[in-house]
Amino acid sequence: MSATKRAVELAVIAARAAADLKAEEIIALDVSAQLVLTDVFLIASATNERQVSAIVDRIEEDLRKAGAKALRREGLRQAHWVLLDFGDIVVHVQRAEDRVYYALERLWKDCPVISMPADLHGPASSDAAAATAS
Repeated sequence: MSATKRAVELAVIAARAAADLKAEEIIALDVSAQLVLTDVFLIASATNERQVSAIVDRIEEDLRKAGAKALRREGLRQAHWVLLDFGDIVVHVQRAEDRVYYALERLWKDCPVISMPADLHGPASSDAAAATAS
């Protein structure tokens, strides 16, 4: 089983919204084979709480325009790690320090990475790709 076309479409919209506000290390994981509740985890990093909140607001706005409604939000008050559940996708926006500490990619390492447009991976991933190409 793999993520639905709609889930991937929503993940790209959310990733683009996050990238527009300078989110870093944007990655989408196909968790559909592991979870029955959702198809995609989208994970993005921000440098501080203010940026986390701005990214979350933008993602919600852009996904609402695409016809998706947040079913649940957690972590908005502290804005260290905000979880947005849209049913088909769950978005995690974390401060960079929290992302390193909780290491969601490591926890879900058996799940395939969903290919995203190259411009949506953020500065850290772009730097890594540039270093690998050198």
